[in-house]
Amino acid sequence: MSEFISIGKILNFHGIKGEVKIGFSKGKEALFQNLKQVIVFKNNINVILNIESVRFHKQFALIKFKEINSINEVEEIKGLDIKISKNEVEKNLSEDEFLVSDLINLNVLNKDGEKIGLIKNIGTNGASEILEIQDANQKMHLVPFVKDLVPVIDIKKQYIVINDIEGLIE
Repeated sequence: MSEFISIGKILNFHGIKGEVKIGFSKGKEALFQNLKQVIVFKNNINVILNIESVRFHKQFALIKFKEINSINEVEEIKGLDIKISKNEVEKNLSEDEFLVSDLINLNVLNKDGEKIGLIKNIGTNGASEILEIQDANQKMHLVPFVKDLVPVIDIKKQYIVINDIEGLIE
């Protein structure tokens, strides 16, 4: 079974004919333009929704699903994440983009190329993602995932580089 990635959230209805307002990450409009279908997880069941049309208004995507034709039907899916297969998301990434989940289990190197740990998880503090790095002694270190601290990310070669900052990783 394919892994699914959330690409937006059904926020509300738009109009009376079943169009939905979707919140999504800024700059990802192209991802929505070629979509034919999405999946929502409703009542412990994956439900496939076929896309009839997509347009954009302000910072939202307005999508009309073939299966949804009224405000009442939108109310049943309001608040749900819309998902597509990870493969579909990856097809729409530019060469220098990657999925944050692809960082899990990457080697962590210092600027001299010495291995200092492994990324075990990615969390968030509201402002940015936080890398949870496990060192050789099984100790966990939290590192903000920002360009100043993590200047190199090489998904293909399976490593990231962390700048040396006193107290960050000892």
